[in-house]
Amino acid sequence: MKLSCVLACGLALGGFGMAVNSAMALDAPTTLHHTKSTSQHLVKTRRAQKHHAVAHRTAKTAKARVQPVAKGAHQAKTSAQPATRKATRGSATVRRASYRTRRHQYYERFTASSYVTGEVGSGDITAGEDPIVRQAAIDALGNMNGTAVVIDPNSGRILAMVNQKLALSPGAEPCSTIKITVAMAALSEGLVTRDTMVQLAGFRMNMTEALAKSNNLYFEELGRELGFERVRHYATEFGLGELAGYHIQGEQLGNYPDHPIPTAEGGVGRMCSFGQGVSLTPLQLGAYVAALANGGTLYYLQHPTTADEAASFQPKIKRKLDIARYIPDLQDGMAGAVEYGTARRLRTNFQELPVFGKTGTCSDNGTRFGWFASYSNTPQGGLVTVFLLEGGRPTFGPRAAELTGEFYRNLWDRNYFTGKGSQEAQASVASAGGEGASQ
Repeated sequence: MKLSCVLACGLALGGFGMAVNSAMALDAPTTLHHTKSTSQHLVKTRRAQKHHAVAHRTAKTAKARVQPVAKGAHQAKTSAQPATRKATRGSATVRRASYRTRRHQYYERFTASSYVTGEVGSGDITAGEDPIVRQAAIDALGNMNGTAVVIDPNSGRILAMVNQKLALSPGAEPCSTIKITVAMAALSEGLVTRDTMVQLAGFRMNMTEALAKSNNLYFEELGRELGFERVRHYATEFGLGELAGYHIQGEQLGNYPDHPIPTAEGGVGRMCSFGQGVSLTPLQLGAYVAALANGGTLYYLQHPTTADEAASFQPKIKRKLDIARYIPDLQDGMAGAVEYGTARRLRTNFQELPVFGKTGTCSDNGTRFGWFASYSNTPQGGLVTVFLLEGGRPTFGPRAAELTGEFYRNLWDRNYFTGKGSQEAQASVASAGGEGASQ
């Protein structure tokens, strides 16, 4: 009956409908307390064949009827009245409650534009970039107001940085991309594995599903379990709050705060689900994702600005991260995001190679941010991409994932992954001479 109450209350509030669906879709857990945590929210699991029947019987104890908002309504009114019918089972009588909810839908007002006039990336310094990679990124962005950064994860070389003014800016709220740093912190601390079920409000979820579906409640719980000091320790270890580049002219610093945001604003839980209070740059996120792609080496990112710099490029290691054994657990959820989760729009444009990624969507002061950070394994080696969009309603994380799919499609259509593209890129860089800027 406890789960029934949670389900009924969730339906009455109108905010837990998706959570209930998630609960029904997940396998029923067998409760065993986690060995490294005293919390009752973290439990080990086995798959139970009878889960769907149990979930069905549980869900039948609550019914919800939702009525649309009447014209002119300005406030959400919720009322619950007991139904007159009773269901009798044996000697027990269960009164079924029905709920009528009137909702007022809130539309955020955006002042920023999602589009730009003119060519994206005009004025960028490009002589040391891979021209095929750069053009593929430009074509993918189209007229969207955003930046695309493409990195070789095995060296830290920036192959292309489109709209460098935005890419090198102080950054933006990371939104749900912060979840991949929190997930790695929890894995490193032994708090969870990919299969550990976390008890939430009326349902349980593991890390793979939580990353794929970008579940906020899951990561809020991890954040509270870890505590701010441990969360911040790992975030800074992964490169947040410090310059990602090595002598990249114009790079500005993102910020990771010394103290959590106030409890009234969500505290450490909110910081771990949305990244509230954090400022993240595309280069910082790209450097961390590159470390995931290469097994734990955090490189200084370098952006060659001439053909000579590109030809004499030498990697520079910032530090080694002891994360290699945890990457497969994290990778499962990032793969799920692309295959069936929040980044699945990537697959509408590109299906030929595996891509692992994480979306992020949030807004601040009339501007919406849409993030997608990813890495792939290709015949030419790995690629890391970070797409950040800024604007209004057309800007959101799944859109950034869709554009990333277009980027990979552009490379594929140019035969970049067969070796031809790499040879053409080297020839183009050599012929570019010392010119420092292009359109």
